[in-house]
Amino acid sequence: MANIEKAFEQGKGVLRLAPNWVPRSFCVPGRRIKLHPDDYYVLGGERGGIDERWFSSTTPAKNGPLTGEFEGLSFVVYEEDGKTEQILLSDFVNELKGRLIGDRLWDEYQSWPMYSKFFDNMGPLPHHIHHNDEKAALIGQAGKPEAYYFPPQLNNHGGDFPYTFMGIAPGTSKETIKECLENFSKGDNKITNYSQAYRLEPGTGWDVPPGLLHAPGSMCTYEPQKASDVFAMYQSLVNEAIIDEELLWKGLPEDQRGNYDGLMDIIDWDLNVDPNMMQNRFMAPIPVKDEGEMEAAGYSEKWICYKSEAFSAKELTVFPGQKVLIQDAAAYGLIMMQGYGKLNDWTIETPSLIRYGQLTYDEYFVSEEAAVKGVWIENHSQVDPIVMLKHFGPNNPDLVIKK
Repeated sequence: MANIEKAFEQGKGVLRLAPNWVPRSFCVPGRRIKLHPDDYYVLGGERGGIDERWFSSTTPAKNGPLTGEFEGLSFVVYEEDGKTEQILLSDFVNELKGRLIGDRLWDEYQSWPMYSKFFDNMGPLPHHIHHNDEKAALIGQAGKPEAYYFPPQLNNHGGDFPYTFMGIAPGTSKETIKECLENFSKGDNKITNYSQAYRLEPGTGWDVPPGLLHAPGSMCTYEPQKASDVFAMYQSLVNEAIIDEELLWKGLPEDQRGNYDGLMDIIDWDLNVDPNMMQNRFMAPIPVKDEGEMEAAGYSEKWICYKSEAFSAKELTVFPGQKVLIQDAAAYGLIMMQGYGKLNDWTIETPSLIRYGQLTYDEYFVSEEAAVKGVWIENHSQVDPIVMLKHFGPNNPDLVIKK
């Protein structure tokens, strides 16, 4: 398509993306993702509040029969004859293939195989699970590893319960957990009685492989993840709200409803009862290279999600008044957290408040070619750092997996 080629050349391999808002009927917005206060329920009460913004997504949201046609899908914004136009990022990927995401990813996946999001809930979520590829294939989906990072810029308050339950307490029997699932329709099935909660700390994160039960706490969370929206809820009462039993069974084929052994099979038992959960799943930021070398060049960059082979993420800080060349070995999406300036010829800025449907200059997708060549980032403030989060696809060549 000529307009895709034109937009790609116009941005010199860097694409501007439109905000991509996603509601969840079972959530209460934490109101920390900069959406205008009047717009959190703009899609109507039946759809629920908007408590997610998805980044670099070619993955449709799975929100039931009322899901919008393009819900969860990112659009590229470009100028055509003085008019602002939008085309799906997935169309760019399908048209440009390896020129956009790199031959390595295109040859293996024929798609952009991850996305990231802000998840912003006022309260905790139910103890739930994401399937591995084998279990997800039974319902026509892909498995979903994910990771968490809690950006300081979006966590001026921690919400109602800034603690996340992870896994199952060592020593718990499979029979006990199965009984919890069998009691799902009886009120509170008390499954988190058999888990352990960890206090959430801004500026840190967690790795969440498929098969691991987790009940995310109420901090606003940046979540890189595999390109899938598969999940099942295993907790029936959370924050005094009853969870619809349909959400328990949505992770199994229709003819398997009532099969509690099938629900148990989705659980990776050894992963859940790991006695070293904190050591193995917690992620503190790690500098990408010598800190003194980076500081002398005018920036700081850290790995913030680095325990999964399905994706990775960095936090880049460019100091006030500095102009730096940043090179990466792979394509990535980015979202601005703080500051303003330039990325090559593009304006980058961090809005304070966004109306639903409004376009911004805070989200971009950088092609592999542009990433390898390097992008120039210029901080136009004399006092405020530029801070951005960068999400990458599988097996980032720059990353040595930290187990």
